[in-house]
Amino acid sequence: QVQLVESGGGLAQPGGSLRLSCAASGFTFSSFAMSWARQAPGKGLEWVADIYSTDSNTKYTNSVKGRFTISRDNAKNMVYLQMNSLKPEDTARYYCVRGPAGRGTRGQGTQVTVSS
Repeated sequence: QVQLVESGGGLAQPGGSLRLSCAASGFTFSSFAMSWARQAPGKGLEWVADIYSTDSNTKYTNSVKGRFTISRDNAKNMVYLQMNSLKPEDTARYYCVRGPAGRGTRGQGTQVTVSS
């Protein structure tokens, strides 16, 4: 079955960096667009970034453009989210999602907390 396992979350200071990883299994990874989404306490799920399967084209929500970078390694069935210049408002549980726009099967998530 589809499995998505996120890792790399934790506590970061404002202005700091974290790199999230997602290990995918149970499907033909290279055939699917992948995305990251996040959910802050008391809020709904918010799409963060997409990476497409064919050309690795990427898209980002406006609030993370220039700070976050999504990437993938089809040989390892991995997708990553490099997060730089973190802000307190980036605090959320981050989910790896099979499919674009944060819609699809997702993992259990990894918590990111940005605080001084």
